[in-house]
Amino acid sequence: MRVTIKDVSRVSGVSIKTVSRVLNKERYVGTETRAKVEAAVAELNFRPSTAARSLAGKRSFQIALICDNPSPYYVYEMQSGIRDRCAQDGVRMIAQPYDRNAATLLDDIENLVDATHVDGLILTPPVSDHPQVLELLERRGVRFVRVSPGSAVDLASSTFIDNERAARVMTTHLLELGHRRIGFIAGHPSYATSGQRMRGYARALGQEGLPLDPILVREGSYDFASGAQAAEELLALAVPPTAIFASSDDMAAGVLTVAHRRGLTVPGQLSVAGFDDTTLAGFVWPPLTTIRQPTREMAYQAADLLLSPADAPIERREVAFELIVRESTGPVGA
Repeated sequence: MRVTIKDVSRVSGVSIKTVSRVLNKERYVGTETRAKVEAAVAELNFRPSTAARSLAGKRSFQIALICDNPSPYYVYEMQSGIRDRCAQDGVRMIAQPYDRNAATLLDDIENLVDATHVDGLILTPPVSDHPQVLELLERRGVRFVRVSPGSAVDLASSTFIDNERAARVMTTHLLELGHRRIGFIAGHPSYATSGQRMRGYARALGQEGLPLDPILVREGSYDFASGAQAAEELLALAVPPTAIFASSDDMAAGVLTVAHRRGLTVPGQLSVAGFDDTTLAGFVWPPLTTIRQPTREMAYQAADLLLSPADAPIERREVAFELIVRESTGPVGA
């Protein structure tokens, strides 16, 4: 027979209402009482019904991830981090991809909110900076948490890494290897992270007394094809760069492909660096030097913020990045 909340109440010796408060992670439940309920839940292997919990209160115990990103690795890590946190509270995650340029974007998000009655949304770049989406959610009173926002950062809680500092660290790594002509492939301008990483690159050059040379900068779209196209243009210059720093691993993989096709040794004749440290970074040859962006941890923290009490203050949680040095970068002229 199915174990019910009444069974948990009987075994723990507390009221059904108290059991419900513990299951719903409500505050103001004594530590001893909470421990009794949790012990009874474990003993009975009780799994609360989402539908029943929804009927009993004002929550649906569902949250939604709104994503529009060309990298499947990023999307997978984002979903995994959110699921890890949701599992702790018995909350279901709905992953909903959207096209930020679609004319129906606002209607699609509003329909999702109305159809599922989600308790909140997690917005990833570039939707996390979409002014019409933010206005819609504010007007509808829907809770949301933003990942890597670039504007109005105090509007709602968010998680992020210091993209500018991370790009500065990577560029400095290349400078320390002796490179002075460093090509840079930026991400799409609709992403706030693109501008942040560009500033980090420029700042590192400036600290070495090197001017920002626009001819060494190309705009990409965070995908393989745009990275390859940018590499073709950079390597066709009369004086090509000795290193190329791409704003994503996908674009860096495109650079590697072009370098191999042109017969260039990496890193002997060209150093290549990426950003993200996706699974791809370790599979390409040579393995990519990159910035480890802890996407799963950012996602986990975003879900944690969204599942916090409704009256919790707005909070910005910074997650640490890491420079990962592999075989794709080396001394200039090596």
